[in-house]
Amino acid sequence: MTTFAEILGATAFAIFVYVTLVWLLSLPLKNSSIVDVFWGPGFILANGVAFMLAPEGFLARKGLVTVLVCVWALRLAIYIFWRNHGKGEDFRYRAWREENPKNWWWFSFFKVFLLQGVMLWLIAIPLLVAQFSATPAQLVWLDYAGVGIWAVGFFFEAVGDAQMLRFKSNPANRGKLMNTGLWRYTRHPNYFGEAVLWWGCFLFAAATGAYWTIISPIIITTLLLKVSGVTMLEKTLQNTKPGYREYQQNTNAFWPWPPRSSIQSH
Repeated sequence: MTTFAEILGATAFAIFVYVTLVWLLSLPLKNSSIVDVFWGPGFILANGVAFMLAPEGFLARKGLVTVLVCVWALRLAIYIFWRNHGKGEDFRYRAWREENPKNWWWFSFFKVFLLQGVMLWLIAIPLLVAQFSATPAQLVWLDYAGVGIWAVGFFFEAVGDAQMLRFKSNPANRGKLMNTGLWRYTRHPNYFGEAVLWWGCFLFAAATGAYWTIISPIIITTLLLKVSGVTMLEKTLQNTKPGYREYQQNTNAFWPWPPRSSIQSH
């Protein structure tokens, strides 16, 4: 019987190989931001390794989690690829490259790819637990709550992305501020959805008694709010997007809520 420690080790090794291959692909492309496309599929890999190495796990929970992970990850990867295709390296990664032009080819492995691999592994832990645990050998209320919360998060992320993509695809909106649809209620519905989705995934592990896996949604929520998500993006938007400061004053950054006053598109 495979132990959970062995599953952790196997997924860590698989993720290390995975991010190394993506890094090697980024070198001839001179585009470190391709890591964003491969972020979601990395969870399919981690979940898949655990699925195969833990045949004793409760099959209904294993299958449910696998389906949800694949739906989320494939949608996200396709969306990011479509959004970024033909646009070159994302400005955040390009700024890092310009700071280290000679050494970025190897420095990027540690600062971008390996770091994201470690984050991926830590955030995936509830999935690994759900694949591994044989008990309870039935779906319980926490599993159903997990599906519901996952669905809320997926809705905000997928619909928010679709609304933004449609807005940007209209030439008449060039230079304008998106503040309609879900973006009327939160400045970052996609980030909010991503965080909520992982709280739902945590509940699948909690259903097996592994409440300690709460570290996963805490990590992803902190990253989205304080590190690579809201904070980093808004530093740029404040100075580049007309009307964004007014938008900030009227619309919550993360939690959806009716705007504090009516604002017009700019």
